[in-house]
Amino acid sequence: MYFKIKFILIILALSTFFLTSCGIYKKTNVRDIPVNADERVQKNIEEGRGFKLGGNKNTGIGLFAEFNPLWRAALDTLDFMVLSSADYGGGIIITDWYSETNNNDESIKITVRFLSNEIRADGLDIIVHQKICTKNYECKTSQIDGKLNDEIKIAILKNAAVYEKKFKKKRVEDYRKKNPKRLVGDEKGDKD
Repeated sequence: MYFKIKFILIILALSTFFLTSCGIYKKTNVRDIPVNADERVQKNIEEGRGFKLGGNKNTGIGLFAEFNPLWRAALDTLDFMVLSSADYGGGIIITDWYSETNNNDESIKITVRFLSNEIRADGLDIIVHQKICTKNYECKTSQIDGKLNDEIKIAILKNAAVYEKKFKKKRVEDYRKKNPKRLVGDEKGDKD
């Protein structure tokens, strides 16, 4: 036991010696380091010597997904269905099999692929699969193209346009709160 402790202390002393002598540890002047922690972090990031964990709570994929009108519109349009997978990073939403209560032999599954974040008809790809089961539980699955695909796409695009309008209005209101002396949009013409 005594030998193990002694061995560990020798290893720690040697590693400390080698780390300090090989240049990993660098002596600095206290006057060159900002006192404020935020200023130190900013200086390190500017010099490429660090990264920031946490920080502003209004950043990240969650916030981006929340304010992406096309993503929000797709989730709202498909809210009556159970989602099997929703991956914002991959740009895909997959629902679980859905059937109406009076028809359990036939069900559909919808996949929405985001090809762009812009609100455009070619920015979405809607895939609908249909599963038809017989009384003997033999099921046949096929991809269907038709009216339902177009209806879902149109509904998502309409909802996305409404969300975009709301998001722009909110951004303008937030800007006005932060910058009360600056004029936004049409107000510039009113002052002249």
